[in-house]
Amino acid sequence: MTLAALYVRVSTEEQAMEGYSLAAQKEVLSNYCIAHGLTVYRVYEDDGFSGRNTRRPGYQQMLKEIKEWDVMIVLKMDRIHRNSRNFMNMMDQLERKDKKFVSATESLDTSNAVGRFVVSMIQNIAQLESEQIGERTYIGMKEKAETLANTPAASRTLGFNPPFGYLLEKGILLAEPAELNAVAGVFTDYLSGTTMAMIAYRLNQRRVLTKRGNPWTVYSVSAVLHNPIYAGYLRWDGLLMRHYARPAVNIADYNRVQQMSAAKAKDPKKRQPKLLPENDFDSDPQRYGDFHRISGT
Repeated sequence: MTLAALYVRVSTEEQAMEGYSLAAQKEVLSNYCIAHGLTVYRVYEDDGFSGRNTRRPGYQQMLKEIKEWDVMIVLKMDRIHRNSRNFMNMMDQLERKDKKFVSATESLDTSNAVGRFVVSMIQNIAQLESEQIGERTYIGMKEKAETLANTPAASRTLGFNPPFGYLLEKGILLAEPAELNAVAGVFTDYLSGTTMAMIAYRLNQRRVLTKRGNPWTVYSVSAVLHNPIYAGYLRWDGLLMRHYARPAVNIADYNRVQQMSAAKAKDPKKRQPKLLPENDFDSDPQRYGDFHRISGT
């Protein structure tokens, strides 16, 4: 009995484009196994993960269980990898373990030199397509950022996951008062000379958790102190966009924090603080109240 590991994947970019869904991939691969007398060991799936790297939970779990199955089956080669080096590294690992690889719709045989050469060529093409998709996505995001229309009535965003202190409702950035007050305390404590480690300790003692429900660390505190969103700005790839949700700190104090942090940096590259402009933005955080949540539109 030959056991098959079925791998299916769709990326966030591909979810908005034409292509095979996870369910459709599973159906095709299951029918392939029936037609070729294979037994499905397990279906491994990654929903919303890019094929450009290997940091995918389903993919990692499949390789951890490599001793349990005999052949890896995918719909197309670009489902498993969009990076030729990663693909060939995986193929080397499969060969060492005496495992087979099948691309169901491409009829590839990796047991001979010609088959491996064809696999390599297809992977190079898949990597090119992936990089082109990334370039188009970047251009679209940049155009959106440059034309983003924020007004005092509603702060629009680029669709990111809001950080601690904020939430999104119908695309509008709004303050989470309790969280934002905690953020204000982080800035106040740091300006008074409290270390990031002590700030994290105090937050954890008060059982305040991060946005993802984790305890605070020096790194998560540092992320707060260096995020311009808390002083009224969104930053994306060098662009600064004003927002109108309530900030946690005024710009002058935010800039002081950046200067204090830069002065302590051991890495010379981090000794140049990224400051916000103070001349075109009212730096009083009290001027921006919490806006009423928009409903009905």
